[in-house]
Amino acid sequence: QAVSALQAYPGGLQVGGGITAENAEEFLTAGASHVIVTSYVFCDGKIQMDRLKKLRNAVGKEHLVLDLSCRKKDGKYYIVTDRWQKFTEVKLEESILDKISQCEFLVHAVDVEGKASGIEEELVRLLGSWGKIPVTYAGGVGDFEDLARLKKLGKNMLNVTIGSALDLFGGTMSYEKVKEFCRE
Repeated sequence: QAVSALQAYPGGLQVGGGITAENAEEFLTAGASHVIVTSYVFCDGKIQMDRLKKLRNAVGKEHLVLDLSCRKKDGKYYIVTDRWQKFTEVKLEESILDKISQCEFLVHAVDVEGKASGIEEELVRLLGSWGKIPVTYAGGVGDFEDLARLKKLGKNMLNVTIGSALDLFGGTMSYEKVKEFCRE
């Protein structure tokens, strides 16, 4: 299904799920602009730097997005894998971001993802303060006040994804007004 979608919109979609250094190039050849990876790099609860390097060498950093899905535990954010159920030993903090900043990041705030109930402000502050490479934040945006807070707390350094809150998916936020807000 992924290959079919990629071929229908070459260069316009990213693909994730089951991506490895061995199969990533197939998806780029099929039309993906980027491959998105979590579990391949965060395997057995740890960062596998050799796998990250192998993937970067296979597809180039310009085609690689590292998904840093995270959940809060004991007051800290940890990378989670396996459908966001399995905590790794990896705390999301500036030193880790520096260590793995070999590509773009997609950061899911898992505890608020899909709820349109507000952003994870502490996480947004961390990502905005760090701000060394492109970071896309996902999770909790439910209205334009959330977008304004994201922009302010993230020091205008973060991209954003919005799902269930968009009118396209039955939510109350106008897709056209979101685009306009993000362009400002």
